[in-house]
Amino acid sequence: MSDPAARSARDPVRVGIDVGGTFTDAVAVSATSFELLGQVKVPTSHDHPDGVAHGIMTALERLLTEVGVDAADVGFLAHGTTQATNALLEGDVATIGVVGVGTGYDAFAVGRLRSLGRLRLDSGHRLPVRYAALRRPGDPEAALAAVDAVTAAGAEVVVAAEPFSVDDSEGERAVLAAAARRGVPATATHEITRLYGLAKRARTAALNAGVMPRMLQTADLVERSILKAGITAPLMVMRCDGGVMSLGETRKRPLLTVLSGPAAGVAGALMGERISEGVFLETGGTSTDISVIRRGRVQIRHAELGGKETYLSALDVRTVGVGGGSIVRLGGGTEDGAAALTQVGPRSAHIAGLPYACFADPAELDGARLLRISPLDGDSADHAVLDNGTRRFALTVTCAANALGRVPAGDYARADPRAARAALAPLARALGTDVDGAARAVLDRATERVASVVDALVRDYALDRSVCTLVGGGGGAATITPHLGERMGLRSRIAAHSEVISPLGVALALVRESVERIIPAATHADVLAVRAEAEEAVVAQGADPDGVEVDVTVDPQRNLVTAVATGATELRAKDRTAAVGAAGARAAAAASLGADAGELVEYAANGRYRVLGLLRRPPGLFGRLARERRHIRVVDGEGVVRLHNGDAEVDTLVAGQAEGRLRDLVEERTAYGDGGAVPPATWLLLGTKIADLSGVMDAGHLVALAGTEIGRRSPDEKVIAIMERRR
Repeated sequence: MSDPAARSARDPVRVGIDVGGTFTDAVAVSATSFELLGQVKVPTSHDHPDGVAHGIMTALERLLTEVGVDAADVGFLAHGTTQATNALLEGDVATIGVVGVGTGYDAFAVGRLRSLGRLRLDSGHRLPVRYAALRRPGDPEAALAAVDAVTAAGAEVVVAAEPFSVDDSEGERAVLAAAARRGVPATATHEITRLYGLAKRARTAALNAGVMPRMLQTADLVERSILKAGITAPLMVMRCDGGVMSLGETRKRPLLTVLSGPAAGVAGALMGERISEGVFLETGGTSTDISVIRRGRVQIRHAELGGKETYLSALDVRTVGVGGGSIVRLGGGTEDGAAALTQVGPRSAHIAGLPYACFADPAELDGARLLRISPLDGDSADHAVLDNGTRRFALTVTCAANALGRVPAGDYARADPRAARAALAPLARALGTDVDGAARAVLDRATERVASVVDALVRDYALDRSVCTLVGGGGGAATITPHLGERMGLRSRIAAHSEVISPLGVALALVRESVERIIPAATHADVLAVRAEAEEAVVAQGADPDGVEVDVTVDPQRNLVTAVATGATELRAKDRTAAVGAAGARAAAAASLGADAGELVEYAANGRYRVLGLLRRPPGLFGRLARERRHIRVVDGEGVVRLHNGDAEVDTLVAGQAEGRLRDLVEERTAYGDGGAVPPATWLLLGTKIADLSGVMDAGHLVALAGTEIGRRSPDEKVIAIMERRR
């Protein structure tokens, strides 16, 4: 952490605040060096009259005071919150008034939305829904009467639902206008998504409405507080897909903050740790959230809420009930070496109200007996604890990791090794082994289910194991990730400042927007229009137009066009080139390829990236008969491998002539088979940007999108094209 006195008073600062279930963490990061300047932790203020907003402001005020930052020095402020997630988990949602718009068969279709009231949230509570029909959407008084009907029945927020509002939203907009006349918060299904499917669209909109009133209240309180504090930077809010959005967007689509807790950690790994291919594991005391970063992108899917799929695009995160505080469980005897380690977790020491044995004074463990207990009513009586006659201590994963020396000095989970080994000694005797053997057995069992999930993610997303890295975050990172990496034969490391990886992710996150459209037989103009919509959305929320990257995917089988735009705010768009030279880039590529640096060829370079690689045949007996494949690594100015390909061609073009040449290259490298023509997966290196066009499966769309990217460059600028053969 830097010395505030040594930092320039004018150095702009980025602040990230993560509101957790128990604590609210805040960090200050230099906008020029991205160095962590300070961090604070305060209790989350659920019970305060101002709700979590009070904790946010308390954390912010303490942080600025301790770091020595004036309000005027804050150039970026963002927060992530579990408020919407907790509301859905606990059933603490507003009563929702659904106004169904339509006549004839449409009236029958929207009438079935009364069944939304049967949707059970995770708490077991049903979604509170009131319903009214609107048969004459062109009549403002009829729309007003429908809104009055649901509010009279107790609705606190209104949802407008019409079968084909993605094509014509006039009826839904009439309901929004009526709700505005009555001063009632409202949302419409066409504002949430432009995908067809009335039931799923309305379900998503209803859940959005359910969390809206409370989120609006929090947004207003936080906004007023930061203005009062003299902070003029726009307030951003963490999304569930790893980006941030403006406060205005949060007011319209608060559901996007659901599941944003894990997304904040992934954003920290992506931006702070510069992962290009890997698995991020955020380990707390009770569980581990596992997610994937592939080719520098987080992986997204439609989330399930209340047991039903929605149109909420959220991080694909898998949760395993194993964390640093998970308690060891035993079967068999405990004193004669006949015990068997049957499980670790999911019950944690935190929930059981027991201290970790490894954090005890070693003297407290002298003569302690190994017992098995039921931590809570209903738990099985097989949870291992040490009892010294006056106190009990839980035997946890953290104890085992410290006993083996896996937790580095200074880490949040670090304990006195003497205490850790003393804690494991009774367990070792019961298992008939030594302390190291007992500790390894605990970590093996603890990482068993985590390894299974990681294997599935590697397989599902076709991660390249040769470049895949496991990165651990959270307070319990060192208890799981190092042993897991050793077990799976994968590179692993613990993220810097892992205990505050989530607020760091909030502070460093990019503005993000996703646009999805169902467009049968989409034309080039249709695809470019979706791309432009996503780009305009992030620019409107404060992203620097020159740094916006848009990834477009066209799925011809589902007629689905998706554009995901990400952009840095002006303070985040820092030139980070020249951190390593040619030798450093070559060394990074060689390590990734498992080759000698002298073997590599530099195929292309610009001011930001170097493209290095070599020709190699597949291993094994039949590899001798196979053709050589060009394996490449794109290394950025910091020595990070940003893109890797196993069978690629690299071409350097000039922007003024690139579009025509690209058309020829795409045609030349298009493969033909039973499924028709398949163009190569294509990436363009344009200055500091990597334009990812690999999700486009139509050659015409591919060339049109490439033309849009290239058309913004000066005619004499270098364009590097990388094309990978699809298998």
